[in-house]
Amino acid sequence: MGNTTSSPFQKCLESALGGNKDLVAVKDTPLFQLSHVRPYNLGIPVTPAAVTYPKTKDQIAAIVKCAVNNSLKVQPRCGGHSYANYGIGGWDNTIVVDMKSFQQFSMNKSTWQATIGGGTLLGDVTKRLHDNGKRAIAHGTCPQVGIGGHATIGGLGPSSRMWGSSLDHVEEVEVVLANSTVVRASEKQNPDVFFAMKGAGAGFGIVTEFKVRTQPEPGEAVLYSYTFNDGDSASKADAFKKWQKLISDPELSRKFASQYILTELFGAIITGTFFGSQLEFDSLNITSRLPSSSGVKSSELKDWLGIVGHWVEDVALEIVGGIQSNFYAKSLAYTDKDIITDDAVDRLFTYIDEADKGGALWFIIWDLEGGATNDVAPDATAYGHRNALFYHQAYAVNLMGKVNDQTRKFLTGVNDVITDALPNHDKGAYAGYVDPALGENSASLYWGGNVGRLQRIKAEVDPLDIFSNPQSVRPAKNSAKQRPMV
Repeated sequence: MGNTTSSPFQKCLESALGGNKDLVAVKDTPLFQLSHVRPYNLGIPVTPAAVTYPKTKDQIAAIVKCAVNNSLKVQPRCGGHSYANYGIGGWDNTIVVDMKSFQQFSMNKSTWQATIGGGTLLGDVTKRLHDNGKRAIAHGTCPQVGIGGHATIGGLGPSSRMWGSSLDHVEEVEVVLANSTVVRASEKQNPDVFFAMKGAGAGFGIVTEFKVRTQPEPGEAVLYSYTFNDGDSASKADAFKKWQKLISDPELSRKFASQYILTELFGAIITGTFFGSQLEFDSLNITSRLPSSSGVKSSELKDWLGIVGHWVEDVALEIVGGIQSNFYAKSLAYTDKDIITDDAVDRLFTYIDEADKGGALWFIIWDLEGGATNDVAPDATAYGHRNALFYHQAYAVNLMGKVNDQTRKFLTGVNDVITDALPNHDKGAYAGYVDPALGENSASLYWGGNVGRLQRIKAEVDPLDIFSNPQSVRPAKNSAKQRPMV
């Protein structure tokens, strides 16, 4: 690594930012960690070499050149919600490019294609699309997440069964590459870069602008929940069995989004959104397909912003939300061939009930996917989990200190019980739920059969691995396509 505190390094970044010293902070700046780094997961300390605040794409390109000249890595930050802190630096001595100034927005009302700045938070995406023609795209439920990371990893949310993932809406990107060039990428222009940015973006460049297809806002939706906070683990297991049978029905409407949430505080909850009328929802007879519940709620909303706002009140987001904390997360993808047997469900819920949690606050979410996200070929984008029917995400939060080894063992055990019961399971994981414990296997688990192509593209456009974090794609070795940086 270069001497990150040297005057030439600082001067290079200051020059890249037009001489404005207020747009760069190096790691010996007073209150650097508190004011500029602001880690999301406090359990993974990272000290970047510098945090920069560019205002133009040319400034980003110049920052990347400074990184190359000083043998440093670069990672963008948009929202700063990366679960393992990778969004704020990746490695120690990385240059962080904060994208908060990239807020441009426009709507082509002939094609209904929206142009969205790479630093826009999802809450602002929703509002700006609404204000410019009552349009929408699929995205997750946390408004503080940035589209720059969300739409380059996957971007799954309640409307994904109808519309696909966030990255499936992306039709073109403007991206800064490792050789400091700024290019447009689409299916017709720089298609390899476009492929990589749609699922593995953090390892290939920095998106300054997205062009996305949009959908008309749903006119109405039903928000529902069934609470199972009474009874023992066997009753909660029974509820899960019936939920799993419901969501694995191949005829289930794509308008139906659903989660099974298990928490220590609130018991078990089946909750979600149906994108249609109350009458249409009632005709699905969902209640009759689930066990009796101590609390059944459903409400019809005809205000899209109200619907999206309700998602923020999700029990899991209330626990973590945008709060900095010490936490650990693991995920697992399930296909329609990975339905957990009743016996295995019983073993799983018994394990969860009896295991030592290490004193942490924990919750597990099984989240229905499938639908439109499965319509895209697995090799059409870097996002490879096109056969995923649902995921689970298991979290443990310690509000008093670091997550301990016993808690990590508990979450690992949840995955182990399931994969032991599914011997043919490919153990795929969602890259949006970063898991440092995956180690060297992370690439194949995140990107499946697309890893080889991604490594070859990486060798062509970023052979020095400038855009790098602990689990990003590495360049293919001895690739004939490698070329020097300029």
